[in-house]
Formats: sequence, structure tokens, C-alpha cells
Amino acid sequence: MNTLDRAADAPEGSATQQAYHRLRSMIVTGALRPGEKLKIDGLRRVLDTGASPIREALSLLTSDNLVERIDQRGFRAAAVSAENFGEILQLRCVLEDLALRESIANYSLEWEEAAVLAHHRMQRAQAEKAESFEDLHKQFHMALLANARSPILLKFCSQLYDLNIRYRYLAGSALAYQKRDVRDEHAGILAAAIAQDGDTASERLLNHYKLTGAFLSGLLGDGTLG
Repeated sequence: MNTLDRAADAPEGSATQQAYHRLRSMIVTGALRPGEKLKIDGLRRVLDTGASPIREALSLLTSDNLVERIDQRGFRAAAVSAENFGEILQLRCVLEDLALRESIANYSLEWEEAAVLAHHRMQRAQAEKAESFEDLHKQFHMALLANARSPILLKFCSQLYDLNIRYRYLAGSALAYQKRDVRDEHAGILAAAIAQDGDTASERLLNHYKLTGAFLSGLLGDGTLG
């Protein structure tokens, strides 16, 4: 069982579940900076909850590689590095290539409709600059993979997405990244996938990731994200 499942197993709306999701969001979006010490008393005030749910949530987040233990009782937001990002990118490319090809091989009309709908919702949110865009962006990428009959593989893909997206949040809206036509990249991946062209879909998906990877690696190299 992965960490998200363990958090989801907590009673709906429980303090641990709420603390887990809020802390996870704060780390992924950069509200809690890489390497920042996560003090229980400070987090209690921010989250307006007890110490026990926060400790339990932080323990769960260590399994997501978003939090690190620094001693018997202390925690900090996981550090970032070029090496860490490179490993995340490599694993994403390998695992999502496998998942996308399996998803396409298991083609169904229901999967196509779900992927097209996820793409439409993401594009609309992007055009409207809606706050929901990032969640819908992930939903689109996961919808492409959703027809793979490999639950463990899909869980790893989801976790790696979150680890990767953290680096994009840290980069912010850098001009060089915004010059890319990401909308066209997404549309091209979708078109190949629903045409059941696994080779082209995979090539476009991996190029999509590698373009972002090259940009973020450049920022890491010059210390912008350090």
C-alpha cells in the first residue's frame, strides 16, 4: 500500500488526513522551501491542528520522499538537487513509457473519451488561468496512462509526477519555459494516443518531459533553484 492509500485509509476528514494533504501541497508548491525545518509547534499554528496528526502526516510524507527525518524526532522538507531531479526524470520516462504503451494496447472507447475530456478540462483551465489547472494537468497525464492494468506502476507514476511538479513550482513562471507551446505538445500526445500509435505517443510524451527537464536542469545548474 502506498502513502496516498495509507493517508486515504484514515477516516474521511480526519486530522491526520487533512494535515497530510495540506503539508503535501505546501511542500510540492514551494510554500515550505527545500531543506526547511518542519517544526511541530509552528505547523500546529499554521494548520490549526494537534501535534499528533502533524507527526503522523510527516511520517507518511517521508515515504513520498517529500520529507526527510533529521534526527529521532525532527523533520525537514526534502532538499532538491540536480542529481535528484535527474533521477526523477529518468524514472518518469522509463515508467510512463511502459504505462502509456500498455494503456494504448488496452484501448477502449471509454478510455479515449476520458482522456479527451481530461484534455479539454485542462486546456480550458489553462486558457482561463484557473487555479485548478495544475490538478487538471495531472489528471490529463494520468488519464493517458489509466488503461494500463498495472496498479503498482500507476501509483509510482503518480508519485513521480508530484516529485517532478515540485521542481516546476520552484522554477516559477520563468520566461524561457513560457515560450514553449505546451498546449500543442499536449494535443500531439493525445492525438497519437487515441490513434493507437504507441511509438509516436511515447516519443511525444518523452520529448515533452525532456524539454521541461532540460530547462529545469539549467536552473539547477546555475543555482536558481538551490
